[in-house]
Amino acid sequence: MEEKVVKSRFKRVCVFCGSSTGKRDCYRDAALELGQELVSRKLDLVYGGGSIGLMGLVSQVVHGGGGHVLGIIPRTLMSKELTGETVGEVKPVANMHQRKAEMSRNSDCFIALPGGYGTLEELLEVITWAQLGIHDKPVGLLNVDGYYNYFLTFIDKAVDDGFIKPSQRHIFISAPNAKELVQKLEEYGPVNDEVIANLKWEVEQQQPQQQVGFSALQTEITL
Repeated sequence: MEEKVVKSRFKRVCVFCGSSTGKRDCYRDAALELGQELVSRKLDLVYGGGSIGLMGLVSQVVHGGGGHVLGIIPRTLMSKELTGETVGEVKPVANMHQRKAEMSRNSDCFIALPGGYGTLEELLEVITWAQLGIHDKPVGLLNVDGYYNYFLTFIDKAVDDGFIKPSQRHIFISAPNAKELVQKLEEYGPVNDEVIANLKWEVEQQQPQQQVGFSALQTEITL
């Protein structure tokens, strides 16, 4: 019986995840499940390159399922010891900043699997860009078996203590499994926040002058 293809509003999904598989099988299972969910919706993958850790599992499933895989890797990290045998298309870039910019430019939404410092850094940067109105692409957190519970508690604490506006708490969404998360991303609408709207307007107004700040960042990443 032919598998039913679910039509998606997206074409390419950027996945942030660890270069390790972690110590528990649930993380490996979640990466494989996410890859299968992307294949079922005919979604292409953009990721940090390499075939080690969770990133390797996701990329191999999507590539094996017929999806296009784009791995973006800084030239300084392009060694088999660091990345393993990559699959799909590999795009070398100059540095980590350009890597994130290219990952963002080539994606319609973002998903973070469990990971370490690098995964958190990538996740928080795209959340911050959304907060500043630089992009309005959906951001999702795959909270496998409560891995990100403490992170979510921290965000709620920041809201309670006045460092994050309550409306901006919903810039990103989370779910415990891939199917539920991707469906939430499909249904996501940008946060309607006056501060974000004003910042975005200021970016657009400053663009012709090529001033520093938001306008320069907007030009660099071309989201």
